[in-house]
Amino acid sequence: MHGVILWILFILLALPSLGAKAPAPGIAIPNKDRASFNQGAKALKAKIDALGNHSLLPDVIIFHNAVRYALDDDMFYKKEDVKSAHKLLELGHARADQLKKGKHPWITATGLVVRGYRSAIDDSVIPYGVDIPQNFNPNRRGQLRLDIWLHGRNNILSEVRFLTERLKRPSQFRPPNTIVLHPYGRFCNAYKFAGEVDVFESFEHLKTQYPIDHLRISMRGFSMGGAGVWHLGAHYAGQWAAVSPGAGFVDTAIYQNIFTKEPKPTWWEQKLWKLYDCPPIAANFANTTTIAYSGEIDKQKQAADLMASAFRKEGMDMIHIIGLKTGHKYEPKAKIEVAKQVDVAAAKGQEPFAKTVQLTTYSLRNNHMKWLSVYGLQEHWKEARVKAEYLGDQKYRVTTKNVTALILGRPESTTQENSMCRVELDGQRISLEAKRYAPLKFRRTGNRWEAALDLAQNSLAKTPGLQGPIDDAFLDRFIMVRPTGKPMNAAIGKWVQKEMEHAITEWHRQFRGNAILMDDEEVQHPDAMKANLILWGDPHSNSYIAKIADKLPVQWNEKGIRLKDKSWPSDKFVPVLVCPNPFNLKKYIVLNSGFTFSEFGHMSNSMQNAKLPDYAVLDMSVPITERFPKGVAHAGFFGERWELTETEGKDK
Repeated sequence: MHGVILWILFILLALPSLGAKAPAPGIAIPNKDRASFNQGAKALKAKIDALGNHSLLPDVIIFHNAVRYALDDDMFYKKEDVKSAHKLLELGHARADQLKKGKHPWITATGLVVRGYRSAIDDSVIPYGVDIPQNFNPNRRGQLRLDIWLHGRNNILSEVRFLTERLKRPSQFRPPNTIVLHPYGRFCNAYKFAGEVDVFESFEHLKTQYPIDHLRISMRGFSMGGAGVWHLGAHYAGQWAAVSPGAGFVDTAIYQNIFTKEPKPTWWEQKLWKLYDCPPIAANFANTTTIAYSGEIDKQKQAADLMASAFRKEGMDMIHIIGLKTGHKYEPKAKIEVAKQVDVAAAKGQEPFAKTVQLTTYSLRNNHMKWLSVYGLQEHWKEARVKAEYLGDQKYRVTTKNVTALILGRPESTTQENSMCRVELDGQRISLEAKRYAPLKFRRTGNRWEAALDLAQNSLAKTPGLQGPIDDAFLDRFIMVRPTGKPMNAAIGKWVQKEMEHAITEWHRQFRGNAILMDDEEVQHPDAMKANLILWGDPHSNSYIAKIADKLPVQWNEKGIRLKDKSWPSDKFVPVLVCPNPFNLKKYIVLNSGFTFSEFGHMSNSMQNAKLPDYAVLDMSVPITERFPKGVAHAGFFGERWELTETEGKDK
């Protein structure tokens, strides 16, 4: 991870020319090997195609993709990588031949195994590793504990290297009768954005293959993996029996000492830190057990110290095990203690029906904790809190802040035909029929709460999974929609083409998948309307933009761009935005933007944050810099009904 001296020295010594770029450029490989890889990959692809739609096909495709991507993306870094790639091709061919015969021995194998799944985001096949206990018997009844291990920063962790490591290197922690899942995390993004989605998608796929006890799931990781554990632990605390972050970072501003540097972060970027910063939502850790580890002389001890302070502010204690006189690694005795503490928490398991549940959030993207869900906020990017207590006998006590709609699950079943639930909500007492209102839904109007049968809005509103910012559209299935018509002017056409190509390329480079592409004329296909649409072009060049143009919050034509009382000439500026699709309000459209965290994030995973809010107007004459889009003339967040507000849109 950036800032870790020993790790940087290792990289510099091993690969003096790499720098921080991710993925780092590789070395030249012999023409003989390149020809062999091309031939072997082509032959394996033919076998894959011949197998049709076999459900286990991703377990073969991972080997083909690993070699193909290493060739295409210049990701061979040492001679050993060449040997590894040859071996992986052999394994891929062996699995393909076994599947053709109706055999698949790897799904019942013990020890180190590599698997794959097809991501819902972009249909890409993504690998993961598993460490299966030696006594595993697929025919034996009973569920196994699961540990999820998040790997550290490595800007040379190609698919070839990841698969090779997961076939050779035992897990850091190998508790008995426990499966250890190793997500790839879509490369090197600190398990943010599509990397976050990968953790959950690989986990969901794993559950279809092995008997997992969902009450005994722990999450661990070190360095960048520790950072991932902090933020996934904080945002999804109700899912884990224990979280055990080792080192890592927990915020952007303090970790980077960012306000001492130039250029200063924009006002919207500071708000967007709330997507992943952990100290402001430390209260969520009350819903799990946290066992942090730090080396005593490790710079990244700062993360755990900062979280310990945040815990204390919430009236909570945090277990923090420190390796004496130790830098960026586990000290042996401390490692034993960490393992012991996690084992105790895992044996106890999480409490899905805990009597008290707490949730702190700044966005509806992270709206759920055990049996509590927040469905509406008064204002995004401001602290929202809920504390819900189940008092027994169908009675609840709930306090809220900055919340307009919520759902309470049923921690306790009832056999009573018409039992009544009594809820004290911000001091207001509400009685309702349990059967009719299960789960219990409430909506706030002004200062008054009322029970609701349905929280669906009759009008446009920000809801969970449909709340922005732009980058949120890339956390679910999306399609890049290319323009086929003539642009309004040459400047727009040139800018759009360049940005679209860059977005497609960087999606593959940073998230190791391939964006789904479609021409604007094809968008009416039913499958397209089930996805977020990333629309490139203008109302002249892209027929779908033309179709929705009068329904967008921005006016855009040959004369110019208008947002309320502000305007810009359309031959020099272009709008980018995210909002619900007018023809499918459950999905986004995005105008002229890929994911926004830019190449500057390569310097440190803590800088891999969203760089644009819900909308912006960009100066086409100013290059997109490594820091952020320097040519932002105006930017802002839409209100809670996706409207332009007076306060959330500002000039640079």
